Amino acid sequence: MLKVGAPGRAAADKRWCEKVTVEFRNTGGSPVRSGTVTFATHIIGGLGIDWATRESTAPLPAPIDAGAARKKTYTVCVDDWRVPLGMHVETRDVTAVWK
Repeated sequence: MLKVGAPGRAAADKRWCEKVTVEFRNTGGSPVRSGTVTFATHIIGGLGIDWATRESTAPLPAPIDAGAARKKTYTVCVDDWRVPLGMHVETRDVTAVWK
């Protein structure tokens, strides 16, 4: 079983991107050989209103041995036109599927 940690967020150089650090912990008895990470990135307006959520995917940092943990930082972006001046993005949810 692979446990996905809470996303650690940091600003990137563009308002429509952010750096997201995630820890993946393999609590199962066999290695995780491959998989995909899905990020749910919210587009937040100047008054704090959540306008939309966009999903994006990236490869899992595999292999992850049984009982081991790996941490990886991803740059997660949405289309720049979706984030006008005064708005920003927040990647709040991260899930993974693996083999």
